[in-house]
Amino acid sequence: MTDPIIQARQVEKYYAQSREARIQVIAPTDLAIYPGEIVALLGPSGSGKSTLLRMLSGLSQPSAGSVLWHGKELASVEINVSIVFQSFALFPWLTVQENVEAPLRARGMAAQQRYRRSLKILDTVGLDGFEAAYPKELSGGMRQRVGFARALVVEPEVLFMDEPFSALDVLTADNLRSELLELWQKKTIPTKAIFLVTHNIDEAVLLADRIIVLGRNPGHVRTDFKVSLAQPRDRKAHAFTALVDYIYKVLTRPDVTPAAVPVLADGRRVRDQRQMRYEMLPHARPGGIAGLLELIIDLGGRTDIYRLADELAFEIDDLFPIVEAAQLLGFLKVEEGDAAITPEGRAYAESEILKQKQLFRKAALDHVLLLRQIARALANKSDHSVPEDFFLDMLDEQFSEDECARQLETAINWGRYAELFDWDDARRRFTLHVHEGEEPAEPIAEREKEQEQEKAG
Repeated sequence: MTDPIIQARQVEKYYAQSREARIQVIAPTDLAIYPGEIVALLGPSGSGKSTLLRMLSGLSQPSAGSVLWHGKELASVEINVSIVFQSFALFPWLTVQENVEAPLRARGMAAQQRYRRSLKILDTVGLDGFEAAYPKELSGGMRQRVGFARALVVEPEVLFMDEPFSALDVLTADNLRSELLELWQKKTIPTKAIFLVTHNIDEAVLLADRIIVLGRNPGHVRTDFKVSLAQPRDRKAHAFTALVDYIYKVLTRPDVTPAAVPVLADGRRVRDQRQMRYEMLPHARPGGIAGLLELIIDLGGRTDIYRLADELAFEIDDLFPIVEAAQLLGFLKVEEGDAAITPEGRAYAESEILKQKQLFRKAALDHVLLLRQIARALANKSDHSVPEDFFLDMLDEQFSEDECARQLETAINWGRYAELFDWDDARRRFTLHVHEGEEPAEPIAEREKEQEQEKAG
């Protein structure tokens, strides 16, 4: 078998949180990139796709394990890779040609050689005649072509791409995919392997020779398989749609195999988020959840989520958080890629707005630990007010700083909608919501004490 260009051996990524624990983003993972293949990496938001790309490309060091370049430690050798990013990341003060020459200049290449090579690659990607233009004068598709030209001008052995088509309109993205595939198949570019991070299942099946699907919390490989479909691939062919359905089911099927929580050499424990007390709150709004439930009711109460995303012209990664939120709240059941509405979900979707809030409040308290804790803390405090930092400190044991902020933001959106509490953004404090005609609730501990005294009396 051909030796891999890049090989990851038990690579991990985790971040220090305290003396006792670290948050694990990527679980121990083995992965290899071989010559002659396009590898697509799929996974839901938060699964660590870009983190894994950065470790494989040398932009980020793994916390444990090793990455090898032709069998040697990545840090000890000079590697030849390029990255195309989602954002065009061009220098606005440089012309197209100067942008493309930038990596060659950084490598110390002579001016005349830079000039010849940049002209050749600009012609290859269809930008002949735009050498003197500035990025602001170009369309999004043309700017991304400049990004491709800049990445390819160094003649990388491995080309990494981090969702390079997601910022483009559908037609432009399709056109660029076709052109990239043509360059690859005709060997117009010297690149030996392409590693593509994407959330678009169709894109992965269209382009890739091999597909890797990640699970999350922490990121780990769910499946890694070769795509046997011949190029060019027909989106409407049964084999194509069957493979898309399979990948979708892998993405939506919950993990059931628990992983052992590793202990580091220094005695500190790496905390596996699958075994944490707080569930990961999907970043979805109540209105989006209600809208999704109404659509599913209109479709008879059950639908294939991938096909629903396709019909709505949604990226599946955009629909996932709404589906996950509805599932977490008990409004949907998801099995094998199909979503079926529950009686609670139907009641929520078909109720008037005040009743919806009541049903959402009950579901949130029943299923979301963080919201339950916020409500209880507010009821227990004599002034019915708690600062944000109190809950951030609890979340900090499980999530990164940025994710703590996102989790609390989602909790605030849900809790305010459900009228569980009010939020003072200026003071960064939660206060107990008092419904019209009601008095503020007594602290729980005092109320229970009074009840006990009444029973004793």
